[in-house]
Amino acid sequence: MTQVIQIPTLNDSPADFKQMFSIWNRANGYYEDVHFDFSHCGFLRPNAVAFLGGLARLIVSRNGTVVFDWTTLKNEWVRNTLSQNGFAGAFGRTSSGWTGHSIPYREDRLRDANGIIDYLEHYWMGRGWVHVSLRLRDAIIGHVWEIYNNAFEHSGSEIGVFSCGQHFHRQNDLVLTVVDFGLGIPAKVRTFLSSDPRAEQLPASGCLRWAFQRGNTTKQDEPGGLGLDLLREFIRLNQGKLEVYSNEGYAIIQKDGERYENRDISFEGTVVHITLRCDEKLYHFKDESPF
Repeated sequence: MTQVIQIPTLNDSPADFKQMFSIWNRANGYYEDVHFDFSHCGFLRPNAVAFLGGLARLIVSRNGTVVFDWTTLKNEWVRNTLSQNGFAGAFGRTSSGWTGHSIPYREDRLRDANGIIDYLEHYWMGRGWVHVSLRLRDAIIGHVWEIYNNAFEHSGSEIGVFSCGQHFHRQNDLVLTVVDFGLGIPAKVRTFLSSDPRAEQLPASGCLRWAFQRGNTTKQDEPGGLGLDLLREFIRLNQGKLEVYSNEGYAIIQKDGERYENRDISFEGTVVHITLRCDEKLYHFKDESPF
């Protein structure tokens, strides 16, 4: 039986993520044949691109089939963007390849540290959209690599990690999204803390708060944690945002602090969504000369 799923216009507000997770719920059968229809899609932010790509691979890994119906893609902006960022080429449509302000759609089935770090360096932080010293750039990239590394080590995802980004020059934003379809951070934390009878009742928001604390890790006998301290500090200084959706939990870090919430819709996996502000200010470590 074929299930046709309409892809709506998707931005990156909490309401848009809720729509994405609803699509996951509809398509989350092990033997579904899914056709994605773009007829009503007027805009797709990179968070939706990475999520839909990962969802398609998830369906196929569970013996389903996926068709993106390119004949229904009438919106020129969406068509050009999916061609430029490589998503269309990854799913059967002739594509001219990456150009412009897109940060390419990427699939990593296995942990490829060099490839991912090169991707972050050349396509995300290396284009001059955010002005940072080379030392700070490398440090930020190292911390974002840890987001990927945690997905490979902790999520249990059999299909890997999916990424996409975009420089929105009119809004002055630089966006990167990293998605996995594993257990999810709250589920992993609850399992790790299962010796405590209170762990099963720990809300997703509390699990995310635990995971974000320096030194907390679900690795056995190893130091760890998400390693977000420097990234947090930079995002606050930059007036950007770091958002994490995992299971039914949501965390946001921005200039005014951080917040952890439970949401009314869940999915099995984790989305990390980074938004940086592009301005003329040069960011550097305090012990570095600005010149």
